[in-house]
Amino acid sequence: MNNDKVYQMSFPKIYQLLVNKALKKGREKAEVDEIIRWLTGYSQSEIETMAEKTVTYAGFFENAPQMNPKRKLIKGTICGVRVEDIEEPLMQDIRYRDKLIDELAKGKAMDKILRS
Repeated sequence: MNNDKVYQMSFPKIYQLLVNKALKKGREKAEVDEIIRWLTGYSQSEIETMAEKTVTYAGFFENAPQMNPKRKLIKGTICGVRVEDIEEPLMQDIRYRDKLIDELAKGKAMDKILRS
């Protein structure tokens, strides 16, 4: 898929898909929010505001208050691609988030997901 298409996707739509994925697997919306807060530095109220606005996926990540430096500890594959090998920083951050949500859906403990 063309990265530009991914970057122009609506954050509110993607956010709802992430929450739905977690709920289907017996996890909670609060856990999805915790992952997003940990990764991006957004507060809970900022996440809720962004989930109701018309903001692109790229805009959501580019305007993140503070990307967590521990995100570089995230390893593994998403869609058959190793996240640590993705060269484009914005796409890598998006895929880090994807990997964390996948770990959540697979039942991994939050302290391990958040690399504590």
